[in-house]
Order: sequence, then C-alpha cells, then structure tokens
Amino acid sequence: MSDDAGGSAAAEAGLKGHDTAVASFEEETGSGLRHIQRILHEFPTVVPLVVLLAGVVIFAFAAGSRFYAPFNLSLVLQQVTIIATLGLAQTIVILTAGIDLSVGAIMILSSIVMGRFAVVYGVPIGIAFPLGLLTGIICGLINGLLVAVVKLPPFIVTLGTWSVYAALVIFVSHSETVRSQDIEAIAPFLQFTGRIIKVGGGAVLTYGAILMIVIAVALWYVLNRTPFGRHVYATGDDPEAARLAGINTRNTLIAVYTIAGFICALAGWVTIGRIGAASPLAGQDANLDAITAVVIGGTSLFGGRGSILGTLFGALIVGVFRNGLALAGLDSLWQEFTVGILIIVAVTIDQWIRKISA
Repeated sequence: MSDDAGGSAAAEAGLKGHDTAVASFEEETGSGLRHIQRILHEFPTVVPLVVLLAGVVIFAFAAGSRFYAPFNLSLVLQQVTIIATLGLAQTIVILTAGIDLSVGAIMILSSIVMGRFAVVYGVPIGIAFPLGLLTGIICGLINGLLVAVVKLPPFIVTLGTWSVYAALVIFVSHSETVRSQDIEAIAPFLQFTGRIIKVGGGAVLTYGAILMIVIAVALWYVLNRTPFGRHVYATGDDPEAARLAGINTRNTLIAVYTIAGFICALAGWVTIGRIGAASPLAGQDANLDAITAVVIGGTSLFGGRGSILGTLFGALIVGVFRNGLALAGLDSLWQEFTVGILIIVAVTIDQWIRKISA
C-alpha cells in the first residue's frame, strides 16, 4: 500500500510539474507575442519595410540584373508616383477611421479642369491651374461636410460623390482628351511634373516624384509635430474621448477631407505630367490602388494607427512586385493575384495586432 501511495504521489507531482512547465511556456509565448505586438503597434512601418526589402531581394534573383538596374528602380518610383500621392491623401482620411472612395475621381476632375480651361477655353495658366486646385479643395470640402456635419458614413458618402465627380468629369471634358501636343504648345507648365532629371547610372527622376516626396514630408511633419496631427490620430482612435478632451472632431474631419482633396488635385497635375495629356480615362482604378498602398503600408482601417512613411512603402511594394513579376515573365493576372494576397495579409496582421492589444 505504501509503495502504491508513493507511486501515486510521484505521478501527481510529475503531472503538476508538467502543468507548471506548460503554463510557463504558454506565459512566455504570450509575453513574446505581446512584445511583438507592442513593437508593431509602436512602429507600424516595420512590416511593410521588411516586405519591401524581401521583395527587392527576391526579384533581384528571380528577375536577374534587369530588376536592380538603376533605370528600372527609378522606373518603379515613377510608376508608383501617382498611386503614392493619392495614397497620402487617403492615409490622413483613414487615420480618422474614414475612407474616401472618390480620390481618383477628384484627381481626374481636377486635371480636366486644368487642361480644358488652359487649352480649350484659353484661360491663362495662372488662373486655370489654381482653378484645378480649387476644384479638388471644393470636392474634398463637400465630402468633409457630409461626413462631419450631416454625419453620414464616409463609405456611403464617398461612394456617392465618386459617381457624382465621375459624372462631372464626363460633363466638363465632353468625353474628350486634351491632347499632349496642344498642352505642350499652349500650357507647358501642366506637363512640368513629367520632366525628367538624370540622376546618374541610367537612373532618372521626375519632378512629379519630387513633388510626391515634398507632400509626404509636409504631411509627416503635420501629423507628428503639430497639434492638428495629434487631433487626427485622436479622432480616429476614439472620437468620443477626443471630443471630451476638448478636440473639435467636426472641424478636424472637415479639414482632413479638404486637405485630401487638395492633394488629389496635385495628383491630377502629376497625372498630366505622367501621360502628357488631360484624359477623362486616366487613373480610373487609382482610388483602389491608393487604398491598397495605404493598407499594405500598415495603416489601420479602424483609424488611429498608421504613418505616411508606411504608405510610401506600401506603394513601393505594389510597384516592386508588379515590376518584378513582369520582368520574371509572369502574366499580369499573377501580379493582381499577388497584390490581393498582400492586402489580405496586411489586414490580417492589423486585426491580429488589435486582438492582442485588446
């Protein structure tokens, strides 16, 4: 009996020791996951940066020397300039837990106003260009008023204004493209963003890319170094708490959508420089590409977390993967497939971070 009792005690002690070890392992694992979550929450650009570097390394082997040639790398930057610029506008909106589906339509409408007033109607460029910028500002302001004052859901509002602005594009342009040669002859300033600067080693840089970088730096400063930037993050994180803290969330939202409209108008100028013409068919899917860049760049669709730098990384990731897959000889459908996978992975990581931090 004593031996049986001793054996039972030993077995029980062994089980307790096993349970303690398992509990200790789970606690360490949970602590490790929370540590990773804190890092990703504090530095949202870590994941897109790692993905971007991984993509560059992979395609350097898969596509060969053609991929990392200076000219090709600079070409990737040119290809994503428009998407990145629109992505910057989309970022500040999504940071407030909103979304703007009309950014592409605002961009096209602004470019059409610039082109037609300057070339077709003979308005001096000193007036036509500001009119295009004003168009973007007004469109953004309308979005902001409907969201902040009328208190309609951002998705529904911008889905509706997307159709309205797209209809205005057809109305203003008469479904006609302002040709490149006409712009070059009458209003060459509109093509300024497409001018090329030779950097060296075969690499080139456009003024449109420089403008995109300037916008990014300005937005980064505003979001990280000014009270308005803190108000944007606070509004997206918890609007009710922000209101109780004395933040005028309504004016913040109106300002955010208006600024986004202005940036879209600048993107319209960049578009004219990129294609040389003012076309009603330019950038029809640009709004979705902009959202893609923002999401892949680590900005949370639930607001309050994200960065300007992450959006630039997101746009470059899309450009690198599409360019690399094309150079590797894969069909365009695999490019879209890969971008879709990246979006799903990015949203999954965002949800995981939110779940762990809850």
